[in-house]
Amino acid sequence: MQKWIVLIIMTLTLTALTAACATILEGDRLSESVYVVPPYIPDEEPPEERIEVADIDEIKTVMLDLIMNHESVGKLVINNNTDEDGVQSGIDKAAKEIITLHPIGAYAVSSIMGTTSKVLLNCEIDISIEYKRTIEQLDSIINVSNMRYLRTELLSIMSEYREEAVFRSTLDITEEDIREYAREIYYENPRYIVMLPVIAFEAFPPDGEDRIIELRFVHIEQTSIMRQYSDSLTAHVRGNAGLAVGRNDGETLLSLVENLISSVRFDVAAAWSISEHGAQNFSATAFGALVRQNAVGEGGAMAFKALCDELGFDCRVVLGYLDGRTHAWNIVSLAGWFYHIDVSMSARNGIETAFLKTDEGFVEELYEWDFENTITCNGALTYEDIVFTDDEEEDDDMDENGEETDGETNEEIIVDEGDEEDNEVIDDTEGEED
Repeated sequence: MQKWIVLIIMTLTLTALTAACATILEGDRLSESVYVVPPYIPDEEPPEERIEVADIDEIKTVMLDLIMNHESVGKLVINNNTDEDGVQSGIDKAAKEIITLHPIGAYAVSSIMGTTSKVLLNCEIDISIEYKRTIEQLDSIINVSNMRYLRTELLSIMSEYREEAVFRSTLDITEEDIREYAREIYYENPRYIVMLPVIAFEAFPPDGEDRIIELRFVHIEQTSIMRQYSDSLTAHVRGNAGLAVGRNDGETLLSLVENLISSVRFDVAAAWSISEHGAQNFSATAFGALVRQNAVGEGGAMAFKALCDELGFDCRVVLGYLDGRTHAWNIVSLAGWFYHIDVSMSARNGIETAFLKTDEGFVEELYEWDFENTITCNGALTYEDIVFTDDEEEDDDMDENGEETDGETNEEIIVDEGDEEDNEVIDDTEGEED
């Protein structure tokens, strides 16, 4: 019986092998697939990474770091601290101090919120910050350590006609200080600054040793147009300076005055409307005198300084009064001495009346200025010394045929005939301001 069972099993096995071989021979193939284990997805996200802090001072430091990087959210944790109410109170106090007392916080932040929650023995803190300044504004803050650097930055800003600037400094700077520095820079650089801007001043915080100062500059035209005006002014300064001729410095200065008198007309309407120095009126600028060829006395003085600067002369603008009216003129250095030169009065009364004059001479003509802070003018040269040289005096005794004459000269300034108003070149005494 057992033999029959073994025989049946062997017969079935042989039959299965024969069928498998037949299938292979007929071209069928077996395939094997790889099982890929799906990724593990946890039911909850891993806990957020938080900055560990030890006390409120460190919380305040983290807040300031977040502000400097212009980040709106911060997550902190205090380990082994069970006084949740105390932590919350400290956070609120730190946030208030940053916004009201710290320069960056006062300037850049509108609000700081801090919320606490107890997790086991730890106190987790979520910081939320809202800003009133952009990251670009934060990055543009200029750190100023001394007055010289501040003035250098102001010159760059004003000559580029930027609309705003932000400084951080521990210097004791007031709004009046900034305006006075800007005025000085403007009157010292008429070649590079078309017009004195109106300046708005704001400090963050208003008081304190360490502050951020925001300045806004208001120009009479858009920045792009002011820069075009500046380019035009530069070209006209170079062109007019190139017209100056003379065998010596005195003759060159005289040539500059004569050229201004011949090319610039006095702006009567502007003279009546301008009542203070530095007004936003083109006729009170070198641009008005040299480019538009219309000016009051201050415009003539600014143009003369611009030309002197271009030629290397030491020249200053004097802001003062003439016969009780606001007026401006120049002081120049010649042969080691200083002299007054008033282009507008030279046009009105003759060059000899306001060219190379001393302090004493101008006081007699009812000029007033800040004597204590202005260099003394007491040189010995006069207009006649420049005009009448020895050679010219000898030539003046001869007529065009080489014969002797009575020695009389014809050196007075001749004004073209025509309308009286047209001939009063850069004459500002008719108005309130020159």
